[in-house]
Amino acid sequence: MNTAASMGEPALNVAAPPAEAAALEAVEGRTSAFLELTKPRIVLLVVITAGAGFLMGARGSAHPTTMLATLLGTALVAGAASVLNMVWERDRDALMRRTRRRPLPTGRVSPREAAAFGVALGAAGTLVLLALANATAAAVAVATLALYAWVYTPLKPLTTLNTGVGAIPGALPPVIGWAAATGTLSIEGWTLFLIVFLWQFPHFLAIAWVHREDYARGGMKMLPCLDPDGRMTGRQSTLHALALIPASLLPTVVGLAGSFYFAGALLLGIYYLAASARFWSVPTDSNARKLMGASFLYLPAVLLLLLLNPLPA
Repeated sequence: MNTAASMGEPALNVAAPPAEAAALEAVEGRTSAFLELTKPRIVLLVVITAGAGFLMGARGSAHPTTMLATLLGTALVAGAASVLNMVWERDRDALMRRTRRRPLPTGRVSPREAAAFGVALGAAGTLVLLALANATAAAVAVATLALYAWVYTPLKPLTTLNTGVGAIPGALPPVIGWAAATGTLSIEGWTLFLIVFLWQFPHFLAIAWVHREDYARGGMKMLPCLDPDGRMTGRQSTLHALALIPASLLPTVVGLAGSFYFAGALLLGIYYLAASARFWSVPTDSNARKLMGASFLYLPAVLLLLLLNPLPA
């Protein structure tokens, strides 16, 4: 075998020196920690709903660059909201099993670093929307960030109404997309807001029920923490799922979507309502998890139906 090693030549050592490897590992760990602060899975959901709002507003008439800028700006603002949320909640996160390994409780990132990072992300996202979309979209994004970080988050240890308040910024991303595409805050965009707003209640109440002991340990005033038999939690989930059915049909009423969407949204609404009613009837962790699964199916399916069956602008 005619290799350098077989001819007696020394083999090249391509491994990085220990000091350089340790430095690289430290950089990767810090990068991962800052990325974790943004809650990437939540950012992805926000981008999907904002994208749906943009596409419904544009309906084929907007420039792709504007859409990409809208998604980027919205993602940055959403990441900022999550980072600032973690800064607020770092002490409570340290008390809960599901959050105690986050970057702030573990000391991988300092509160000052996280706060600066969150503010930088929010400013960058707002500037992207302002420069490459429009002022209306940027204003809605700023309102979303402010409501989430400085209204909803401080309310979580104070009142169970935090879920309703938090559902407002949670439902604004499709409005950001709509505003970026149209420059307006018209009724069509607010119908998308209403769908996402109502969808969140069964979704988050199911999550809060499954993790009720952990939320209580962290001092969070979530409804399931004050509702040991789950009846009130199940009732609230069911009532919001029921209200979601007519709300989800509004896109057809206001001229956004056609009859195919109407039929599909009606069936999906009944399915979501059935999962909520089952949880209300028998409020167990198993039924709460089934409701969570139904919520994860419902929203993407409704958005897909909207995009498959839009009416001309």
